[in-house]
Amino acid sequence: MAQKGSPRITFGRLPDIGPDTLVAHMSDPRVAEHMPLLKGAWTHEVAAKFVAAKEERWRSDGLGHWAILADDRYVGWGGFQKEGDEWDFGLVLMPAAFGLGARITRKAVAFARGDTRIPFVTFLLSPSRRNLAALDRLGATFVGKIEHDGATFLKYRLETR
Repeated sequence: MAQKGSPRITFGRLPDIGPDTLVAHMSDPRVAEHMPLLKGAWTHEVAAKFVAAKEERWRSDGLGHWAILADDRYVGWGGFQKEGDEWDFGLVLMPAAFGLGARITRKAVAFARGDTRIPFVTFLLSPSRRNLAALDRLGATFVGKIEHDGATFLKYRLETR
């Protein structure tokens, strides 16, 4: 249950979010600061390809990324993506919603704990991220630094069983 005055968090689908909203979100330099794989400008075409790719994950894996809503307003996207045999959780919030990250992550982890396909969750974070205490509070353990698509990430793992 949400605390008094805190927004109700729900998960929707990315095709329901207008391309102008996605382009504005992903073009914000405060978002790009922590996304080493984010290259080039976001356009309506890039947004459409992004949504199509994320929807394909739903079709192929039965799970994917959601549009994240706070009181029915888009605040970002995130969810689970299959990477080999692992389910990686990613979350990309609009700057005004950065403070909701821990709540959203807890809600997503609760979903993962109820899904038999997900025995553990991994998190790949940019080394630019400094505040990692929320992962410690969840019980995630640091696996190490890894290379992914030419960028370095901090990898964490959280058992869900």
